[in-house]
Amino acid sequence: MSDRPSPAVPVTLVVVDAGVSDPSSTRLLADRIAQKTIDALRTTGTTATVRSIDLGSLATDIAQGIVSGMLNPKVQSAMDLLAGADAVIAATPVYKAGISGLFKSFVDLIDNDLLIARPVVLAATGGSARHAMVVDEHLRPLFAFLRALPMPTSLYATPEDWASTDLGNRIARAAQELSVLLRSGAGRQITDSNWGGYQHQFGGNATAAERSVEDVDFDTDLMRLATGGSAPVHRQEPRDDQ
Repeated sequence: MSDRPSPAVPVTLVVVDAGVSDPSSTRLLADRIAQKTIDALRTTGTTATVRSIDLGSLATDIAQGIVSGMLNPKVQSAMDLLAGADAVIAATPVYKAGISGLFKSFVDLIDNDLLIARPVVLAATGGSARHAMVVDEHLRPLFAFLRALPMPTSLYATPEDWASTDLGNRIARAAQELSVLLRSGAGRQITDSNWGGYQHQFGGNATAAERSVEDVDFDTDLMRLATGGSAPVHRQEPRDDQ
C-alpha cells in the first residue's frame, strides 16, 4: 500500500458579482478573492475551478424573472452553476447605504434551499468608508436567511483601499477561511446529515431536491379539480336500519 496521501477532491468556486461598470471594481475584488482561494487550496493539493455569474449582463433577464416568476434559460443556467458550487464568492457594489438592487433581485430568485450550508465569502465595494458596515448589516443576514455559511471575514473596498496592504491581508484571511472549510467538507456533511429536516421548495433548483413535477400524483380528486377536470361523486350507501 502506498504511503502517499490520497489526492484532494477538486472543488468548484462560483463568483457572483453585480458590478455594471467596465472595468468593474466589484468584479476585480471578487477575482482577487477567487485567486487567493485557489492559491490557498493549491498549497494543500486541492485544485479549484472558477465559474462566474456576471449579473450586469443578466439585468433584463432577472427583471423578467421577478415580474413573471419564471426563469428564462440564461437565469436558469446561473442557478445551475450555483447548484453545483462547492463555495460562492458574492460581491456587490453599494449604492446609497445599501446593496445593489440588481444583486438583491437575483437573490430573490434563488430557491431558499439552494445554498444550504454552502460556504460564502461576502464582499462589497463603495465610494467611501461610510458604507463599510453594509456587508455585515445587509449581506450577512441575507445569506443567513438562505442558510449558507458566510465566512467570518467580510470584505469591503473603497478606491483608496486598492493600494493598501490591509486589503490584501483581509482578502488572504477570507480566502484561507474558505479554503479550510472547503477542505474539511463540513458544508456538505451538514447538508447531507440534515437535509430531511429543512423545509424545501417544491420543484426547486437544489441538486438534492427530492420532489419535482414527476412526483405529483395527478390522479387524485384534488389534482383532477385543479387541472380542470371533475372529481367523482362518492355516494353514501344506505344503512340497513334506514
